[in-house]
Amino acid sequence: MTVQLNHTIVAAHDKQASARFLADLLGLEVSEPYGPFVPVAIPNGVTLDYLDAQGEITPQHYAFLVSEDEFDTIFARVRAAGLTHWSDPFHHHPGEINHHDGGRGTYFDDPNGHCLEILTRPYGSGSG
Repeated sequence: MTVQLNHTIVAAHDKQASARFLADLLGLEVSEPYGPFVPVAIPNGVTLDYLDAQGEITPQHYAFLVSEDEFDTIFARVRAAGLTHWSDPFHHHPGEINHHDGGRGTYFDDPNGHCLEILTRPYGSGSG
């Protein structure tokens, strides 16, 4: 059997709103609730299962590999939403995108402080 990531749980202060935030930016659908979770299915078969959490949430990092066209569409949504974006995960270069490995990438935060990333080339896949 090949090992594959199937799902991960994403802590949120409002699971429905957080799932909607991600789905709207990425152009995906929010799935029907499953138990205490509100899933967002990613086209490669992985789901992000949003779960309400009390108190402080430890920020996590979620990176999404997208095509060049998808990057343009998603990046336009990020900008239209007025979200601050950075070229790096440490938030040192606001308003910029990176061009690692000959692709493009940018980072932005969700309402819970999770760092979301879109990139067009996997890191280590090319020059740059």
